[in-house]
Amino acid sequence: MRPDKSLTPFEIRLYRHYRTVHGCRIALAFVLTFLLVRLLHVPEGTWPLITLVVIMGPISFWGNVVPRAFERIGGTILGSVLGLIALKLELFSLPLMLVWCAVAMFLCGWLALGKRPYQALLIGITLAVVIGAPTGDMHTALWRSGDVILGSLLAMLFTGIWPQRAFLHWRIQMANYVTAFNRVYQAGFSPNLVERPRLEKHLQTILNDVVKMRSLITPASKETHIQKSIFEAIQTVSRNLVCILELQINAHWASRASHFVMLNARTLKETQQMTQQTLLTIAHALYEGNPQPILANTERLNEIVAELRQLINDQRGENVAETPIHGYVWLSMELARQLELLSHLICRALRK
Repeated sequence: MRPDKSLTPFEIRLYRHYRTVHGCRIALAFVLTFLLVRLLHVPEGTWPLITLVVIMGPISFWGNVVPRAFERIGGTILGSVLGLIALKLELFSLPLMLVWCAVAMFLCGWLALGKRPYQALLIGITLAVVIGAPTGDMHTALWRSGDVILGSLLAMLFTGIWPQRAFLHWRIQMANYVTAFNRVYQAGFSPNLVERPRLEKHLQTILNDVVKMRSLITPASKETHIQKSIFEAIQTVSRNLVCILELQINAHWASRASHFVMLNARTLKETQQMTQQTLLTIAHALYEGNPQPILANTERLNEIVAELRQLINDQRGENVAETPIHGYVWLSMELARQLELLSHLICRALRK
């Protein structure tokens, strides 16, 4: 898929309700599979339905579908083979069959704690389905094996029809984070306030949203072939921005004298305006897929860092609330640097 694809209003609305869409997909797949089983009079017809729900349940994004497709098929076929061998061994010796099942489930448990837990789950489920047939009834066992494979194929088919993209969802979530961050930033440094606003809950909510985006990194990287390190770096910078903003608000409202000095500082006003403009530009670029407006702000961000560094030097030697002012200015400089880094990283993601 193209990382710079513009998001339509319909896609934005759709991905904001992705859980509802996923539920509707499973419901539709279940009904259609049920009708297919009934019309074709498939023996042991409950197993395709059970397999469909087990496989489709935790899957919502296309980046998760492709890598797990081979795990689904491999786990189902291996579980079926192990189950058929177990039924055949039962005809000769029940203890031997139990030993075989124990070995198979050991394999399942061993894989479950490794890199393929999903495949291990399907091995165990398919084995349990197959050996649940009557003793020596290979006909039923074969039908159950085929039904489980049929359910797996149908799950892949329904998931592959108009799949949801983790990268698009990540872009929307990232734009929401930047927008929410900008609102808290404006509220924290508003010149119209005479008392410090209570923003602790809002900051914690933003930080929690950043943590939730981590689950989208792996499937988004697989969909776009963008390096995971870029997503990880964006994740780190996003957390840093929240922490810096909290410290900056503390410094801004540390004392009444320093507060008025910072309100009247021209460079700090320009810094706040540029920061808000950059945040709005990043959010817009994430929706539009065009990183060019972001690049236009980076030069001004570099100039602001230099101006803030000069402001620190100018404030040295003054006795009025020196420590809070220096802390606020240094944090403003660090926020500008982190924002510039975030701009470059998002540009790399959109221009891949």
